[in-house]
Amino acid sequence: MKVSIFLSIATLALSASVASADVLSENPPKSTTICLDSGGRKLSVECRTDQASRVDLRENICICPANTVVVTVPICPRGVNPPGESAAYEQARLKAVDHGSLVGSTWKGQPMCVAQHRP
Repeated sequence: MKVSIFLSIATLALSASVASADVLSENPPKSTTICLDSGGRKLSVECRTDQASRVDLRENICICPANTVVVTVPICPRGVNPPGESAAYEQARLKAVDHGSLVGSTWKGQPMCVAQHRP
């Protein structure tokens, strides 16, 4: 009985680590971090990578200024531009944040995304 419980826990831990490794291995990355203030305005974020490279654009650590919301946002697919910044978009973006993420959110039929990184 104890062995089967241990094996079940080990299997769950292994599958969770494989799932997180898939996200970390996305290169180029499919999402990034932005900082939003209480009005929904995007503020500068400081992101770092463990392996600074023009090839590997994955961010490991992102830090936002105090009194901001840290949000994961998708990177726009090739050929798609992010929505233009406006007061209406900022308010809609802030309302669309779900558990710290904008992945899957749209505004006026367009994905709430950010421009691709440029090496």
